[in-house]
Amino acid sequence: MSQKTFSIGTLLAALGMLAAPMLIFLSAPVEREMGFVQKIFYFHVPCAWLMFLFTFVCAAGSLAFLVKSSRRGDQVAAAAGELVVLFGLLVLLTGPLWARKAWGRWWVWDVRLTSSLMLWMIFVAYLLARQYGGPAARRLAAGLAVFGAAEVPLIYVSVNIWRTIHPKTEVVRTLDPGMRPAFWTSFAAITMLGLLLFALRLALERARSDVEDLYLATED
Repeated sequence: MSQKTFSIGTLLAALGMLAAPMLIFLSAPVEREMGFVQKIFYFHVPCAWLMFLFTFVCAAGSLAFLVKSSRRGDQVAAAAGELVVLFGLLVLLTGPLWARKAWGRWWVWDVRLTSSLMLWMIFVAYLLARQYGGPAARRLAAGLAVFGAAEVPLIYVSVNIWRTIHPKTEVVRTLDPGMRPAFWTSFAAITMLGLLLFALRLALERARSDVEDLYLATED
């Protein structure tokens, strides 16, 4: 990503992050059944989307590393894997806050909730494997990333297949028209923020790799 593109993206993300809260808290109507706590939805769903997106990005980079020993693929995977853990944690924090009001409990062992927790734990294991897995650390971690990506479709369709108290996948399509501007502004702003974080983390990973190459060159 060029410096100009990054600057434009940063500006758009900043404007979106300023506009989204105003639309969410001042413009969007309060949901009749859940009340004010429903506004967590505007943050929860974009974070879940980014968790899924970066899971697939990490898996794609991992496959490139496993099949072609691609250093670039491994760098992409490392950057994306950390963001899966970050946005997954936000999902697991915002979800129970919403659930406490909607279901009367912080947590239930619902299929969607349990499988999301499992995905987050897989990517925590991914980061631990990269750090402490020994000589085969990167290949071990890459296998975990591919395995984690296979779980994403299950998480998404689980609410439509099994009896579950989690809202169905069509909840976004059936939003109150007054809620849509706030939702899509928040969705776009948080997505842009996630992509900027990915670009920064990828640049750091590449710089780290260049430093390692220089170190090895001086050793020779």
